[in-house]
Amino acid sequence: MAATVEPGTTVVVLGRNGAGKSTLLQLAAGVLRPSRGAVRGRPRIVGWVPERFPADQPFTAEQYLLRMAALRGLRGTAQVEHWIERLGLGAHRHIRLADLSKGTAQKVGLAQALLVAPGLLVLDEPWEGLDSVARTLIPRIVGEVTAAGGAVLVSDHRGEIAGLPEAIRWTVADSAVHTTTTPEAAAAADDVVVEVVARRAEADDTVARLRADGHRVLGVRPLAGAAGAGGEAER
Repeated sequence: MAATVEPGTTVVVLGRNGAGKSTLLQLAAGVLRPSRGAVRGRPRIVGWVPERFPADQPFTAEQYLLRMAALRGLRGTAQVEHWIERLGLGAHRHIRLADLSKGTAQKVGLAQALLVAPGLLVLDEPWEGLDSVARTLIPRIVGEVTAAGGAVLVSDHRGEIAGLPEAIRWTVADSAVHTTTTPEAAAAADDVVVEVVARRAEADDTVARLRADGHRVLGVRPLAGAAGAGGEAER
């Protein structure tokens, strides 16, 4: 079975733990070589962000990004400075990678993947450890990459990318990839929409738990006539 990622599209990879999502992403990025079949037409520039950034390296955040920029053929520091500023890394630029928190190291990994506009951006659960500000940036960055003609392949158990317009869904199961092009087509025949009422102070935590369990949150709104917040979730 062939699966294709077209330029300008976002593909969200779904599936249970251990189904092979990370393996699929590493094959697409060129980190692994397939034992069967082949990956064809991979763009010349691939941005790869693993679930856990390999921070055990003898560089500060800035040194690492400058070296990655040089490997990409960039001259000067403009792109490095751009991503340091945009991802809020300014206070961490002179800290060794090994001394960074997981979330800050993940930002460095995201920055290196974007120094040159990628023809393919591969993100393996990129939200792990990120603060709320950085998390909200990722859907925007995904949109910018696809708007520029690049493709994005992302594993997203939080459901934050799956809700983007025109996002294509791949479900990895039983060593096969099943493709869904729209949210409506993705829903199984027995799926339902469940309205959930939560206390206003607990709304954010409730949404986070629902997404972590694989549900898609359609929205959050005040509950008419009561001091609460409601959300709709879809399996």
